[in-house]
Formats: sequence, C-alpha cells, structure tokens
Amino acid sequence: MKEKEPAVTRQTQDLLYQALETELGGVEIYRLALLCARNDDLRQEWTRYLEQTRRHVEIVRGVFAALGLDPEATTPGRTIVRDKARGLLSAMQKALQDAPQAAQIVAAECVVDAETKDHANWQLIGAVAQKATGAARRALSDAHAQVEDEEDEHLYHTRGWCRELWLESLGLEAQIPPLEEREDVRSAAKAAEVQSDRKVQLLKKRRAG
Repeated sequence: MKEKEPAVTRQTQDLLYQALETELGGVEIYRLALLCARNDDLRQEWTRYLEQTRRHVEIVRGVFAALGLDPEATTPGRTIVRDKARGLLSAMQKALQDAPQAAQIVAAECVVDAETKDHANWQLIGAVAQKATGAARRALSDAHAQVEDEEDEHLYHTRGWCRELWLESLGLEAQIPPLEEREDVRSAAKAAEVQSDRKVQLLKKRRAG
C-alpha cells in the first residue's frame, strides 16, 4: 500500500516545529520578564502578551492536529530554538541576581530577541500558506490570520520600550510609554515613521529650549 504523502514538506514541518517551540519558549520568557519589569505600563503590556502567547501555542497545536503532525516530536531546528530560549532565560535570571537595576532592560532585550524569531516564523508561515493547497492552506492561513497582527505588536512595541528604557538609564530624554505604543505600531514602515517623528520632536524641543 502506497504511503500517504505528508500535507507539507519536511522543511515546512521543521518551520512549524520551530514555531511551536518559539511560542512555548515565549511563554517562559514573558513569565520571567514580568519578574524583571518595574514599569507598570510595561508590566501590563507584557501580561497581555503572555496571555496572547499562550493562545498562540494552542493555535500552532491546532495546525499540527490539522496536518497530522506530532507536537512532541523533535527536530534539530526545534532543539536549537529551545537552547536559544534557555539562553535568554539564563540572561534574565543572571540580571535579577547580579544586576537587578538592569534587569528590566535585559528583559526587554530578551523579549526583542525572542519576538524577532517569532515574527520571522509567522512571516514564513504566511508565505507558505499562500503556496499551499487544500487542508494545509486552510490551516496555515487561518493560524496566520489569528496571530500575525499580535506578533507585529509584540515586536515593534517592545523594540520601542527597549530603546526608551536604555535612553532613560543613560540620563537622556526618553518617551515612556514609547511612541510605538501610543501610535499602536504594527508594521516596519510605521515603526520607521514613528522613529523619524520622534527625532523631529526632540529636535524641536532642543531648539525651543
């Protein structure tokens, strides 16, 4: 009897395993980042992101169920993603222990690192969905539609927080919450626009002062 061909390629399967592991690691990263956060607005935002990331785990598991994949299986790519997450967790734990005054910034940097990978995963899943057919197309497209907008927010907003927290720590003028949050940035183009606007605002303030 001829063996049934998989719904997606082996490389796409590895991407999905990496995506699942990234979301699982993201849950742990946000849980620890919340222990590092001191700013109330940031803590509130990361609490919301934690809940969204938990939901993303279930969405990816739904894709696995639709495609007949084992969510407990391991691939080399998944192992690497898991090890990278452990490194980020270790960095935050070390900051909490040895440099608690810097832990909030370290956590923001770790979240940006994790969300950069997460954001890239979903961009690729969206690209694969466009070329897929049948059940695979439906499963991937539906998952992507549910997650993409939230992943954009996670990445671009936390990048803004990371920048502004660093500026504040250096004794420089900072805008907290960052403009990315105030403007609800959800794209690279909008993020670039906001950073340009920020430079113009600062220049005007300096001239006025």
